[in-house]
Amino acid sequence: MGKGDVGFWVVTMLVLIGLISGSSAASSDDRQQRWRKAVLSGEITSSMMINRAGSSLVFPLHGNVYPAGYYNVTLSIGQPAKPYFLDVDTGSDLTWLQCDAPCRQCIEAPHPLYRPSNNLVICEDPLCASLQPPGVHNCQDPDQCDYEVEYADGGSSLGVLVKDVFVLNFTNGKRLNPLLALGCGYDQLPGRSNHPLDGILGLGRGISSIPSQLSSQGLVSNVIGHCLSGRGGGFLFFGEDIYDSSGVTWTPMSRDHLKHYSPGFAELIFDGKSTGIRNLLVVFDSGSSYTYLNAQAYQHLVFSLKRELSRKPISEALDDQTLPLCWKGKRPFKSIRDVKKYFKPFALVFKTSSGRSSKTQFEFSPEAYLIISSKGNACLGILNGTEVGLRDLNVIGDVSMLDRLVIYNNEKQMIGWAAASCDRLPKSKRNII
Repeated sequence: MGKGDVGFWVVTMLVLIGLISGSSAASSDDRQQRWRKAVLSGEITSSMMINRAGSSLVFPLHGNVYPAGYYNVTLSIGQPAKPYFLDVDTGSDLTWLQCDAPCRQCIEAPHPLYRPSNNLVICEDPLCASLQPPGVHNCQDPDQCDYEVEYADGGSSLGVLVKDVFVLNFTNGKRLNPLLALGCGYDQLPGRSNHPLDGILGLGRGISSIPSQLSSQGLVSNVIGHCLSGRGGGFLFFGEDIYDSSGVTWTPMSRDHLKHYSPGFAELIFDGKSTGIRNLLVVFDSGSSYTYLNAQAYQHLVFSLKRELSRKPISEALDDQTLPLCWKGKRPFKSIRDVKKYFKPFALVFKTSSGRSSKTQFEFSPEAYLIISSKGNACLGILNGTEVGLRDLNVIGDVSMLDRLVIYNNEKQMIGWAAASCDRLPKSKRNII
């Protein structure tokens, strides 16, 4: 190693030492600025950032598909840090909290409204630009970033982008307090689910998502995943040292649909046979409790299920309004085990880059598309997406991801899944798959 190499590593170590020291909000912000400058100047390379990451974050989840209709995570945010419940949403980028700025319109929340530290993100910041619609400039003041997000269920949030401290406990034992951008939402409209929430944890592919921000600071690799338990709860993780990729089914993320975690187009298979319905644009969305197919695919699926069930000892439960389509037996069902023998599996088979169907498929067993209602009936957790304005999107929601580890590897642009035990937080790669 020559003199130039020695000097390079001395500079690098000085930068790293400077970044590690201190834990206050001010020093955290200063560390991030020095880290960013070091990366831009070439003193720290991308491989060194990955080595520096080297650890993961694991968060317990609470909630269920039914009857709660959501999964949330508890994060400690602010100065001083306070706990907040956030819905886990891979279908959007922005993380926001209902905010006392003051609040014009806020919905019921589990905790007192978040009070920002007045660390505003300016309009010209790339994070702000990433949240604006193409060709639209929403900022009213150059010194702040105004945002507005709308969700498929009719909910929305209007506010300003700020930065604040997130208290994070890493799996390697370190506790860090990075400064991350989030929305201070002072005007909210509830969605159809209308459950109490402090805010949304945006886990999407954009640069404003929390995992993307953590990755840009060199704290974790840009890989996220979740494991939703069919018995309620589960866990969320950031980073790569949680799972063993050898047991995972992988498919590439679409390069044409960058706003979503999408494997692209798929063909609908029912009971192992082609339905002839192809070119279904599929996205994975943890913010959706149920799975949605477009009108054509939905109607074909319902027709196929009803045809199979016409010879079985169950009938439609017309008096159960839990979901659009429910079935009852001679006595109430206690679990899906009581009814799964009557229902056929189906699958979505993804296309290759050449447009042909591949062998990679996402399977829907009865456990992945049925729920047992409070009346003891089996209800179809697949809904007509066209009716709720999803247009051409076909959404794989929570009901179809239960008891599976689902991984979104933004480093390699791959989506993966595997059957897993989601009831306990993982301690190693070996105990979840």
